[in-house]
Amino acid sequence: MHDELRHFLLIVEHGTFTEAARHAHLAQPSLSASIRRLEEQIGARLLHRRPRGAIPTAAGQALIPHARAALASVASGIRAVAEVEGLHAGEVRLGGGATACTYVLPPLLAEFQARHSALRIRLRETMTPDVREQALHGDLDLGIGMGPDGEPWRIDELVVVASPETAAPIVTGSPFVAFTTGAATRRTLEQHFPEVELVAELASIASVKGFARAGIGLALLSREAVRNDLELGTLVEVQDARTPIARQMVLHHKGLDLLSPAGRALRSFLLEVA
Repeated sequence: MHDELRHFLLIVEHGTFTEAARHAHLAQPSLSASIRRLEEQIGARLLHRRPRGAIPTAAGQALIPHARAALASVASGIRAVAEVEGLHAGEVRLGGGATACTYVLPPLLAEFQARHSALRIRLRETMTPDVREQALHGDLDLGIGMGPDGEPWRIDELVVVASPETAAPIVTGSPFVAFTTGAATRRTLEQHFPEVELVAELASIASVKGFARAGIGLALLSREAVRNDLELGTLVEVQDARTPIARQMVLHHKGLDLLSPAGRALRSFLLEVA
């Protein structure tokens, strides 16, 4: 109906079928056929045909503002789609675990936003095991999780750290501060270091690092999370044959075809900088 409405408004504007056909780049019979289709769809006569032109009927007068609004709305929609496709607008819901959200993503998202200032990123920190389900169910557009399921992204290394005063080889009964049950890093600790003793179970990376810096116990953490601490010397890496433990970080999404243009742009950027 879009073309029919446009043809109707051209006749109203120019007053004759001949002039309207010229502006529409149509033969006059084609324009007349378009108006007949519109009148059939509307269910009313819209124009009075006269020897020297055409004027709208009462039904036509009633249709004019709505026809103009409809065409304007379509034009606005086309512009909105063009903005999204051209990355001049859009939003991406991104999620990940604490390591990704706190240490890995901030500098990357800052660079992405510098490239695409019109796009909005909504970041949600969640438990790593939940990221995949949230992405597959559409609660997130993109999720940062741990392998093997998902699109391979980058490798994250887990290392054992301790305060310089308490660093010692890991033996049976070595004290460890760890994350609470259910955390991905806690499961990795239990798998690779079943002989150690847990002296604290904490909910955040900051808490685990704080207890380790205080000398309360050793900690298994992402190298990304302790990079600054190692450089400053507030933590040291404890060498062990079992470390570093490489973890595959992955991207979760419902499929490339289902990602928005903004989502595809963020995915491509993350793969580029991996």
